[in-house]
Amino acid sequence: MSWLPNDYFRDQRKPNWCPGCGNYATLVALRQALCDLQIDPASVVIVGGIGCGANLPYWMDTYSLIALHGRAIPTAMGVKLANPKLHVIVVAGDGDTYGIGLGHFIHAIRNDVNITLLVGNNGVYGLTKGQASPTAKKGQMTPSTPRGLLYDPLNPLALAITTGCRFVARGYAGDADQLADLMKQAINFDGLAYIDILQPCVKYNKNFGYPYYQDRVVDLQKTAHPVQNRMMALDAALRVEEKIPTGILFLEPK
Repeated sequence: MSWLPNDYFRDQRKPNWCPGCGNYATLVALRQALCDLQIDPASVVIVGGIGCGANLPYWMDTYSLIALHGRAIPTAMGVKLANPKLHVIVVAGDGDTYGIGLGHFIHAIRNDVNITLLVGNNGVYGLTKGQASPTAKKGQMTPSTPRGLLYDPLNPLALAITTGCRFVARGYAGDADQLADLMKQAINFDGLAYIDILQPCVKYNKNFGYPYYQDRVVDLQKTAHPVQNRMMALDAALRVEEKIPTGILFLEPK
């Protein structure tokens, strides 16, 4: 049987994200990636946490689980351990993964469990009205930081690289084609494959929307970036201001 993108679409109801939300690109790219790989929807389990992006499983015609806040990764690990033949994909947000779920993020990398981890990174807790997430910029004013955030943001890509993750990538919601290609490579990877997705929140984080990223993102695969050099990958992960690298930062096959 030949699978089409719409075969992965659960059409009982339409997504309820804000118009322009970066989550739409993640949804489209994931459907396209699964279609290009011709993966049977019945062999896919998508695990979400709590948050706007973590609702994505509702609109995928695959098996799915919605876990507790911060617990999507260990739930996905349990699914994969119970049935290693399944394609297990985590879709979670930056607060879900880098805040309450940070310990699970680190130890899943250490265990190198064979799952795909997609993290929508918009710097805010969009579902609960825009409080600062662990990746919010220093000085950013939000409902939880009315005088400006006092701390530097967490750098999850640098953390993943130094913790030993063998597949580290960054996607951008403004480039769904690149995002779909990264997802295909991640799904086919033997081990934990991690993609941080720059995903503008058009409602609560307007200073870091599409115009901000459009002028800054640089596709590493269009340069001479050596993907198997961990120190060069770390250097790329630490570039977060004028030119923001996207694509595969580090890749180490078994």
